[in-house]
This record gives sequence, C-alpha cells and structure tokens, in this order.
Amino acid sequence: MKSLKRFARRVGAILARPEAEWAVIAGEQLTAAALFVRYIAILAVIPALGRAIGASLVGGYAPILPSLAGALVIYASGFVIVYGLAFLVDALAPRFGARRDFSRALDLMVYAATPVWLAGIFLVVPGLSFLMIFGIYALYLAWSGLPVLMRAPPERSLAYTGAIASAALVAVIIVGVIATPFFRPA
Repeated sequence: MKSLKRFARRVGAILARPEAEWAVIAGEQLTAAALFVRYIAILAVIPALGRAIGASLVGGYAPILPSLAGALVIYASGFVIVYGLAFLVDALAPRFGARRDFSRALDLMVYAATPVWLAGIFLVVPGLSFLMIFGIYALYLAWSGLPVLMRAPPERSLAYTGAIASAALVAVIIVGVIATPFFRPA
C-alpha cells in the first residue's frame, strides 16, 4: 500500500510539478531494475492492454489472441524504447554540453514517458486513439529534466530534446510496424 501511494505521488508530481519533481529525482539513487519493476512495469501495461482491448473487445475488429500477442509486443517495447533512448541521451550528452550519466539518462526517459503511457488509456476506445496526442507532454518533461538530471545548459536543451524526440518517433514507428499485424481482422 505504501509503495502504491509513492507510485501515485510520483506520477502526479511529474505531471503537475515537473521542475520540482526533477530535483527530487536527482536526489534519488534507484537502480535500473527498481525503475523497471516499480514504474515501467506498471505504466507500460496501459497502452498495451488498451490497444488489445480496443481492437478485440471494444472495436471488435481483431481476434483476441493475436491482440494479446500484440499487447505483449507493445509492452516489451516500452522497456526497450526507454532503455534505448536513455542510451542515446547519455551518448549525446557531450554534444549538447551535458554530462554523461547513464543512470540519470534512464531516470529522465522513464519519468518523461509517463504521459505517453497514461495516454494509452485512450486506445481502449478506437475512436479516441487520436487523444494519444496528450503524450506529447513527454517532450516538455524531457526538456525540463535535461538541465537538472543531465546538467545540460538550458540554451542547448531544446536541441537536445529535439534529437531525443526524433529518435523516439523512429522507435514508435518501428514498433507500430511490428505490432500492427497483430491487430488486423481475422
């Protein structure tokens, strides 16, 4: 129960008061395993199940078993994309005047992805999937977290965020290409 309250507090704080929450996160030392189990594992299930439920049960246009397989692909991709983007954030740090620190880059990408995962609830109703656009708030979260966690100069954070966003877009397109066949009519 206590960990659930901590989880809910973190989600609310990163969305409502990101500048203050980045400072709190900067003072923490969570391992990658802890971030994956305590945060990603919970939030990444939202778009995965949302897509499966929307395609098979609400929309009725895809069989349930392939939809569940597609949900597994989407769920696993949440971990892979965040880890890959953290690797990129760390690798690009010197180019943007930031310091290299993979642990902080992972923190940044995990918590910045929060609105994307939460927006996945809109996939439950296929006609509302366009509301995934609310996930774009992740760009603001990344931009506001770069100076705090990666010590990026504020004047270089916008370009740094653009590089991250470009890579994220490519990753999402690739996952979409891989997952889409699972959600096709029988």
